[in-house]
Amino acid sequence: MNKIKKVLVGTNNKGKYREICDLLPNEVKKYSPKEFDILTPEETGKSFEENSFIKASYFSKKTNLICLSDDSGLEIDLLNGEPGIYSSRWSEEKNNFDLAIKKVFEKMNIKKKEWINSNTARFICCMTLFWPDGKSYSSKGIVEGKISKTKKGKNGFGYDPIFIPDGYNQTFAEMEYKLKISIDHRFKAFHMIKKYFI
Repeated sequence: MNKIKKVLVGTNNKGKYREICDLLPNEVKKYSPKEFDILTPEETGKSFEENSFIKASYFSKKTNLICLSDDSGLEIDLLNGEPGIYSSRWSEEKNNFDLAIKKVFEKMNIKKKEWINSNTARFICCMTLFWPDGKSYSSKGIVEGKISKTKKGKNGFGYDPIFIPDGYNQTFAEMEYKLKISIDHRFKAFHMIKKYFI
């Protein structure tokens, strides 16, 4: 198996781009869709797997580079798995996750006034590697946890300020960056893909 020496990291999300680049070996050359002026395709899939495949195949075909894309999101049990694959869409066009987090709390409060004992949730990440010849490989990482009563921490992005992974007392946004990316859903998904790089 030829090890991948250069890869397009298929996301226009700054936080996600940084995390995926930091998971990849230093010697791998990384490209961003921004360098090619390529916008993210519409995510029309019905699952994280389908959406990560849509992005990886689209970016790869546009650039003729091997592409690594992910699709990830938060599933909250009290909300029957919402926001799920619509996690980023809850932040609306301006990618305003303060708004998305407000929606989470509002919906949880409507379902149950005292939800602190019904706050189980998980972050899911599906990663897809897509080669210009049409070959692809996908993996999935899941981290279980719970929703915090309030927003905590300034690190991370997205829903990190309200997600406390099992076994820890801090939200992802309170954790040191190095710890977070060594235990989260993206790390777990990448763990199965790194054989193509190392």
